[in-house]
Amino acid sequence: MLARLVILCCFAIAASGANFRLYLKDGSYQMTNEYQVLQDRVRFYSIERSEWEEIPLEMIDLDRTKQEIAERDAAAKEEAKASAEEDNAEREAVKEIERVPPDPGAYYSHADKLETLRIAESKLVGNKRRTALKILSPLPLVTGKQTLELDGESAELRVAEARPEFYFRLADEESFAIIKLTRKKGSRVVENIDVAPVTNEIIEHRDEIPTFKKQDGYLLYKIWPENDLEPGEYALVEYTELKRNPQVWDFGVGAASSGDSSKKGK
Repeated sequence: MLARLVILCCFAIAASGANFRLYLKDGSYQMTNEYQVLQDRVRFYSIERSEWEEIPLEMIDLDRTKQEIAERDAAAKEEAKASAEEDNAEREAVKEIERVPPDPGAYYSHADKLETLRIAESKLVGNKRRTALKILSPLPLVTGKQTLELDGESAELRVAEARPEFYFRLADEESFAIIKLTRKKGSRVVENIDVAPVTNEIIEHRDEIPTFKKQDGYLLYKIWPENDLEPGEYALVEYTELKRNPQVWDFGVGAASSGDSSKKGK
C-alpha cells in the first residue's frame, strides 16, 4: 500500500495549462485545466464552477484523458514548429528581396544567391532574311510568317532545379512569362509571328509555361513554374502588349544539345 501511495503521489500533478476534458467512464466529462491523481480519487479544478472538486478514481477514464492531452500537445508542437518555419521562411524571403539589384532586368535565384541574367540577342527570321533586334525597338515586321529566334541550339545557362525561381525588376508595367523554346538546327525559336497583309496586324504565338507570380515590391516580381520543367530549352520573356518589343533571357534544363558547338567547352 505504501509503495502504491508513493507512485500515486509522483503523479499528483498530471496535467496543467490549457483547458481540457477530464473523461469519466460513463462517457461524460468535466472541463478542467489541472487535475491530481490521489490514492483513490482524482482532484480537479472545475472550470464550470471555479472550484476544486473530487471524483472517485474508479470513475475516471484516465487513459482517454491522457490520450487527448497528448494529442493536443502534439498538435500544438506541430503548429508551433510550422509557425516557426513560416516565420523563418518569411525572414529569408525578405533578405532575398533586399538582394535584388535596383536595375531593371531578370535575376536567377539559387543556392542562396542571385545571379544577374544576360539578355539574349534575338533575331527575326523570315523570307530568308535575318535581322538582329535592338532592345526595346519594335520588330521590323513584313507581311507573312516570321519567327523570332536565338542563335545556338542550347542556352549557356543550365539550371539544376526542376522549378527554378526568377525575379523580374521591371522598368515599367509590362507583361512577362516563362516560355518553352523550340530547337531547330543552329537556333531556338522564341515565337512564331503571323503578319496580316494591308493592316499589318500581328499575332504572336509563344509556348508559355504555367507559372506562379508574386509581387514583392514596386515593379518587382517573382516567377516560377507551377510544374516541374522537362529537360529542354526555355526563356524568360518581358514584353509590352502591342509594342512588339520582346526581351529574352534564355536558360536550359538538363544537358545542352550535343550538336551545339557554340556551347562546347563552356
